[in-house]
Order: sequence, then structure tokens, then C-alpha cells
Amino acid sequence: MTHDISALMDSAARATAPVVRGITDEQLAAPTPCSEYDVRDLLNHLLHVVIEFQKLAARRAADFKTVPDRLTGEWRARFEEETDRLVAAWSVPDALEGVSPGMGLPQRTVAYMALGDLAVHGWDLARATGQDYTPAEAAVAELVPVFEQLAPMARKGGVFGAEVPAPPGAGPFEILLAATGRDPGWTPTTHG
Repeated sequence: MTHDISALMDSAARATAPVVRGITDEQLAAPTPCSEYDVRDLLNHLLHVVIEFQKLAARRAADFKTVPDRLTGEWRARFEEETDRLVAAWSVPDALEGVSPGMGLPQRTVAYMALGDLAVHGWDLARATGQDYTPAEAAVAELVPVFEQLAPMARKGGVFGAEVPAPPGAGPFEILLAATGRDPGWTPTTHG
């Protein structure tokens, strides 16, 4: 891989943070491109995985099954604080070395999973709440081949939905979204 993963995470977090800040309390019940999540659930999921992937960077146990309600207090500011911690955790020189004891995957693959959550869920939240989202181009370029390799395992584990055909002339980000089971043309009025 040609880029520093922590720098890619930072760029993905910077693309997603304005979307999180722009979500109003009235939008928390809105549907998202992830049919099993409304905006509140997806925000809780994203904040939770950002925190748990910090632990995985340090090779500590993580819990992805229990998702507490993290939308209390100043949760918008907390998202930015936690993504800063995520970037710092994956910036540690040996964070990418070896195999994750908690996931049984190479640490580098685990880091790309965290990066993908930031990039893809940033889009999900933007689409659900009518906001603009410009993904970090370098992050997308790195994620497309990695997610193509991860997709069969992720589909089998229920992490990705069934692949959706990318539209003709699709760019790299639309290809990434389609690989994760998302319709790149999704809008709140086309769901269901």
C-alpha cells in the first residue's frame, strides 16, 4: 500500500466530521442506506466502532456485539475526539504489524476495516440527512482493492450486503459503495 493508513483515516474522519456535526436531533429517526439502521443507530454504531478499533490498534480485546447508546451529552464533539484518538492509535509504529489477536486478521486489514467504516458510513449519514459528502480520494483509492478482497468474507459474515451493480461509468467511490451492498443512487425517498 502506498499511503500511511493513519493519514488516510485522518482524511476520512475530516470528511465525515462535518456530516456528523450537521445532523439535527430531528433527523435521528430518519432511514439510512443501511436498512437495519436509522440515523441514531448508525451514529451509535459508527462511534462505537471508532472506539473499538482504537483498542484493536493496541491489540486489546474489542466488543462489537454490545453497542451502548453513545449519543449523550456533546456526542458530535465526541465523535471528533474519538476519531482523533483512532488516528493516533493507528499512528503507533507497530500498530500495523502482525495479526490481530481479537480478529485473527492482519493488523493492516483491521486498519482498513476502520478506514472503510469512516468513509462508507460518512456517505450513509450524509445521504440520510441530505448533506453533501466528498470522500477522501486517496482513502477510496486504497479501499477499493482491499474491499474487493474482503467482500466475500464480509458478505458471509453479514457485514456487507449483497453486491449491487455499480452504475455505468461509476467512479471509484460508487464502485466501493456497490461492493459493500449499497445502491450509490440511494435517497431517503427511494428506500423501502
